[in-house]
Amino acid sequence: MRRLLIVFVLLALVTPTANAAADTRPAERELAWLLAISQRLPAAEAELRQHIAAPMLDAIGGAPGFNETLAGVAPMTGSRTVESTANAVTAVVDERLLVEVHTDATGLIDGLWLRPYAPSPADWSELDSRLRALAPRVSYASSLVDNGCTPVHEVDADRRNPLGSAFKLYVLGALERTTTDWSTNLPIREEWKSLPTGVLQDRPAGTDVTLRQHADLMISISDNTATDHLVHHVGRDAVRRQMAATGNRDPRNDALLTTRELFVLKGFRYPKLANTYLSLPRPLRPALRPALAAVPRTAIQPWTEPRNLDSIEWFGSANDMCRVLASLDAAHSPRIDEAMSIEDAGIGLDRTEYPEIWFKGGSEPGLLVLNHLARTDDGRTVVATVMLSDPDKALAPAAAVEALALVRGGIELATP
Repeated sequence: MRRLLIVFVLLALVTPTANAAADTRPAERELAWLLAISQRLPAAEAELRQHIAAPMLDAIGGAPGFNETLAGVAPMTGSRTVESTANAVTAVVDERLLVEVHTDATGLIDGLWLRPYAPSPADWSELDSRLRALAPRVSYASSLVDNGCTPVHEVDADRRNPLGSAFKLYVLGALERTTTDWSTNLPIREEWKSLPTGVLQDRPAGTDVTLRQHADLMISISDNTATDHLVHHVGRDAVRRQMAATGNRDPRNDALLTTRELFVLKGFRYPKLANTYLSLPRPLRPALRPALAAVPRTAIQPWTEPRNLDSIEWFGSANDMCRVLASLDAAHSPRIDEAMSIEDAGIGLDRTEYPEIWFKGGSEPGLLVLNHLARTDDGRTVVATVMLSDPDKALAPAAAVEALALVRGGIELATP
């Protein structure tokens, strides 16, 4: 349920106040400077203020803070650019980091992201070997999309696994099927608030939020409160119909939990409440919803080890993920495209070759799902999915970085 975050260092964007000479590609210039300065640390405060916007440098502790941060990844030497605009550049550095530099209107750095990066597999055999090393239960699918999904490579792709937040793809599809005006307000309701990830849980009840904003937040930052508002808005039946329409008829989805209900079952009086829920026949489990809704959010405790991954979750296969993404793509909806394109999880695909990338993942202790749809510069569409789960222990922290490399590699291998 936590949003998939593989950011190693995130320095927030701030308001620019400094000045620098005009430059057609200031972000690329500053990336080159960053690599150079990483090889001769520590950097002097005076030099840093010639390259970094003052509010940002001050926010990270001035020269000492910057030097300490960069020393953790230094030295950085070679880079290859995967995406570049006038004020932003993303590059793979030394095949171990994905570095994004953002510059302000004066050409100074006002945003810097450093993410771990693993190289793509060279062939399908390497992909399979690396995949199986990540978890005891793995699934994979890479498929070309053209009036449906045509598999290119699969590993146990029909096995139905826990999805985590990837189930939100079905909520998005249900919203598209049932809604014509996404500018309609769906105000925040206290009883529909969930737990993070997200931001809407912190906003006062009654705050106006449009359906479009709910959708964007649900997909881009996996906002659980936005998700639950949309589930209540379209209705659980609409989400189940969207699942069935794209081939996912796993009976474990019949209850169609909200994110808050899942948090309560796994984080309140566990395992007693969860066992009581599971002891009921599936048709009777919805009768517990009022009791689940009555549990205060403040009473829900986090957990760090897997809990009921095969029984209290949402479920689907790697091939199900391709089918739901293909259905969203077939809708040709600017609203869907907007929501799905905001975040790419730092996949590191070359944007000149893959100008359009969608992403939605899911995770909780013992579970990781990554789904990407990419469109090539010659119009081919490919979907790649990695699914990892371990019912007994949490996944290794490095699994997310490696899984992302396998998704990237599967997209590249499927579109030579």
